[in-house]
Parts: sequence; C-alpha cells; structure tokens
Amino acid sequence: MKTSNAFKVSAVVLAALTIAGVAAWIYQLMNGLGVTGMSNGTSWGLYITCFMFFVGLSAGGLIVASSASVFHVKEYKKVALPAVILSTVCICVAGMFVLIDLGGIQRVWRIVVSPNPASPLFWDICVITLYLVVNIVYLAFMTSKKPAAQDRVAVVSRFALPVAILVHSVTAWIFGLEIAKEGWYSAIMAPIFVASALDSGLALLILALAGLKKAGVFEVDKKLIANLAGLLATCIAIDAFLIGCELLTVAYPQAAGGMALLGEMFTGSTALFFWGEIIIGLLIPFVILVFAKNRQKTGLVLGSSVCVVVGVFFKRVWLLFTSFIHPNVYGAPGIPSGSSGAAHAAGTDIWALTGAYAPTWVEIVVVIGVVSLGALAFMLLSKKLLGSSRQPDEDAGAKDVVASASAA
Repeated sequence: MKTSNAFKVSAVVLAALTIAGVAAWIYQLMNGLGVTGMSNGTSWGLYITCFMFFVGLSAGGLIVASSASVFHVKEYKKVALPAVILSTVCICVAGMFVLIDLGGIQRVWRIVVSPNPASPLFWDICVITLYLVVNIVYLAFMTSKKPAAQDRVAVVSRFALPVAILVHSVTAWIFGLEIAKEGWYSAIMAPIFVASALDSGLALLILALAGLKKAGVFEVDKKLIANLAGLLATCIAIDAFLIGCELLTVAYPQAAGGMALLGEMFTGSTALFFWGEIIIGLLIPFVILVFAKNRQKTGLVLGSSVCVVVGVFFKRVWLLFTSFIHPNVYGAPGIPSGSSGAAHAAGTDIWALTGAYAPTWVEIVVVIGVVSLGALAFMLLSKKLLGSSRQPDEDAGAKDVVASASAA
C-alpha cells in the first residue's frame, strides 16, 4: 500500500492540531481549571460532554464485531477488524477527556492507593479500563497469524458484548444515581445511554467504513452498509422510545422541579440542543432509513449517519447542562460561583442562583487536539492493520489464479 499525498497532508494537519491541543492543555495545567468555563455551579463542561460522547461512539464497533461471533452473523465478520480498531480509538479518546478534566493529573495515582468503592466514578474507571483491555486483546487476536487465534477471538467476543453494554450502563449511573439532580435521577438512564451509544456508534462505524473504502484501505460492499443501516434504524427507534418514556414520566406529575427542567429543554437555554437531537438525530434519520429502498442509497445512509452522530452529541449537551441550570439550594442565597470574576467580588456578588457555562478557547483547542489525535490514530492503525490483514488474502488469490492458469 502506497501512502498517498492526501494521507500525508491529512496526517500533518491532524498532527499540528494535536500539538496545539497539547499546548493548550499544558497552559491549563499551569494555570488551573480557572481558565475553563467551569465553576462550582457547573462543575462539568465540554470535556465530560465529549467523554460521554466518545464512550458511546466506541460501542457500535465492538458490538458489531462481537455479534459476528456470538450470533454467527457472517456479514459482520467482514468488518469486525475495522470495527474493533474504531472502538479501541474511541475509548482511548474518552479516557483522555477524563484525565484532562481532572485538572491535577499528577494526583491520579490516588485512585489506585485510596479508591472509594462506593463511588460510581470509581466503578466507571474500573469498567473503562476493562473495556480497553478487552479491545486490545480482541485486536491482538484478530491480527494474529497463529492457527488458534480465531478460536480465541470467539472466546473474547463472549466477554466483549456484555462489557460493551456494562461500560455505558456504569457511565449512565454516574448521572442516574445523583438524587439532587432532577434531570439525571432516573432508573432508565442506563438504557437511554446504551440505546444512544448503539445508534451513534453504528453511525460512526458506517461513516468510517465509507471513508476507508474511499481511501482504498478497506473494501465493503453496498449490501452490508444497507444491513447496518437497517440495524441503525432499529436503534434510533429504541432510543426515541426511551426518551419519550422519560419525558412523559417527568411531565405527567407536573411537579415544580420537573416542569422547570422541561421548560429549559423545550424553550430555554438548552432547547437548541434538545430539539436539534429530536429533529436531526432521531426524526430525520429514522424517516429516511425506515424505508428499505433508501437504505440501498449510500448517500442517504451516510447523510443519516452524520445526522445521528450530531444528534447524539446534542443529546449529551442538553442531558449534562440542563440539570446544572437550577441548583438544588432552595432557601439558600445561592452557591459560591467559583468563577474568576467571583474571586475578586465582594458581598452578595460571589453567589450564583443559576448555573452558567460557555467553553473557553482553552477547552475548545484541547478538544480539537484530542479528537485530532484520535483521528490520526485511527488512520495509522487502519493503514497498518487492515493493509497487512488483507495481504494474505490477496496473495492467496494471486496463487489461485496462477494455479488455475497452470492447470489450464
């Protein structure tokens, strides 16, 4: 496989963006999290939004790959390797966002020496680490040339599927077990996370396969893309159903806290993201993909996949920030905002009655850098592993041609 000029240019651009992101992160380490838009009122921002987003994106690849062995879906076996590569890169990107959000990353070793087993955050660290290990082992066996490697792939796939579901459930419990947050405290938060992870992960996998095909790195037939698009439509429907259940449960009692939450989602600060997810992420792609004839048109499938990925990102935004707008401090003067402005304020100016957040240039540049690093890693891994994995097949095909010609 020869390296094209487009590949070289893309790699250089992504590397430059990665370096810019590293520089912004170093600036953040030197000056503290005060350079971000986060505060006491909104303690999680763009980093955790992207963490949730990429944890979900990693699901589609691993579930498709493991389903090929667990459920004996032959069509999925063809794309199992690129699916696992994509899953591995996405979970690494998600982990990087957690470390960046810590601020004082030099104290990360305390997680090992003094963990809190009762904390869902600690559960998430454990399950994400397990998820990453499963991905790496899966990848090692899939690319191995040893005779018993395929049998080991079948064994690992039995563990990969439940671990993929577990990692998104535990991430959801970080939010779903927060009794003080009206928009998070829900028993179906885990199913909602799993459903949105499935549709966003599948959508990204379809886009990645199309990109690899266009780049000449990996071939995928149109029938398989249509098959994945049909599965994507089913996942979108399940996701929409669960969101509808949650909204009805919050709205029907007409409790003050629930109605304030819905007001922000429907017409307030996070309305743009809520309706963006409903229309762009659910309605439009489902209407397109529910018809079999549309699933045969690659352009429509790719457009729908883009809508799903954008819609799920919007979902992560409104899900995270809507519950930060109205802090649960009724009767109190508010909460110390913790912002840079409040640090130099006096009297009642230090108090905040509502949460406010906007990402700063530091956060934006860091996010661009991390995503660029993930894209660069996917390009390089795909070129190396997919190119080498298909070489034996090509050689075997060439030998068959020679043998047939000799016999003739």
